[in-house]
Amino acid sequence: MRVVTERMPALKSVTVGIWVNVGSRDEGAGEEGLSHFLEHMFFKGTRTRSASQISREIDALGGEMNAFTARETTTFYVKVPDQQVNPALALLSDLFHHSRFGTKEVEKEKQVVLEEIRMVQDDPEELVQELHAEQTLKRHPLGRPILGGAATVQAFRRDQLLRYISAHYHPLQIVMAVAGNFDLKELVRLVEASFGSFERAARPTLNRWPPEVSGGLQVRRKPLEQAHLCLGLKGLPLGHKDRYAAHALNAVLGGNVSSRLFQEVREKRGLAYSIFSYLSSFSDGGTLTIYAATRPREAPRVVELVCREIRRLRTAGVDRKELERAQNQMKGSLMLSLESTHSRMSKLAKDELHLGRRASLEEMTAEIDRVSADQILRLSRELFDLNRLSVTVLGPVSRRSFHSVLS
Repeated sequence: MRVVTERMPALKSVTVGIWVNVGSRDEGAGEEGLSHFLEHMFFKGTRTRSASQISREIDALGGEMNAFTARETTTFYVKVPDQQVNPALALLSDLFHHSRFGTKEVEKEKQVVLEEIRMVQDDPEELVQELHAEQTLKRHPLGRPILGGAATVQAFRRDQLLRYISAHYHPLQIVMAVAGNFDLKELVRLVEASFGSFERAARPTLNRWPPEVSGGLQVRRKPLEQAHLCLGLKGLPLGHKDRYAAHALNAVLGGNVSSRLFQEVREKRGLAYSIFSYLSSFSDGGTLTIYAATRPREAPRVVELVCREIRRLRTAGVDRKELERAQNQMKGSLMLSLESTHSRMSKLAKDELHLGRRASLEEMTAEIDRVSADQILRLSRELFDLNRLSVTVLGPVSRRSFHSVLS
């Protein structure tokens, strides 16, 4: 297990995160949603602590403990006042090494996760993005819902969970990241005592292959007040040499309130309250997604306006002021995002997992400053292929209403 640290002596907290290089894309047939389900089960009792004792203990430390599952990683973290690092690490170690995964707790937690799946079904913004991932990446594992499906979750068994842990929770696949106000020598001693004997016999194997972005139109009719739209295009993988240019391109398109889509669709025409774009990058591929919610009769018009701005970027690129504004916004967001021990912990772990080294703030801001208008124009022509545009619509609309816009 790799351990990466950053001391922040001016702060009074410490965040410890355990990042496992396994997520929903690594699940096999019948395992869909298992990574997320396991994340829940780690908090449901150990050999010496019940689930309620775990909750009371973290509250007594004045901290917070949680976990989250992504498509390529599963993360467990604890954030506490700096004087509570020792008991916090002991608690995290107990959960990680000695969780029981009791059969009764497994059956009970199935109901919790089924409610979580129902929550997504009731949230149109979440649901349309889930449908869009499936539409854009087709049958690729990256396009599957992280939560899994109801039928698969109901079929999970304790022995299945234990086999999955044995196969994927290997020291070579795990990074521990620590950020905050701590004594390094004492931290090394604590980590060695809590995790030094962690071993697995079999080496992990990840069966991953690059995704292909597919175009097309999917319309899911549902009685809603708004039509919720997602438009998707090809993005870049993590660590790509043009990743900073891709973020600048996204910022200009729809990544902030001065972006073209926000100004054209919301500010000038009042067609949407919420419209934005974002990048999703993975180890071997990526996507760019545009989301908007609008009155059902205006949905084709919004799609038309989005396509128009995509064409403008492909043909004319960005001007100097747009680029400078995007660069300043990116640098400001980066600096502001690194002001907490939790965000520093996350950056440490992601750098180690995806780059194999730590990228300094100075290096990142210099890379942002080096992005040029020519680079953005080249990248927009490479990524913005409207013949491969993927469109997902959720709401009281018909498929026919989009034919003239997308033909």
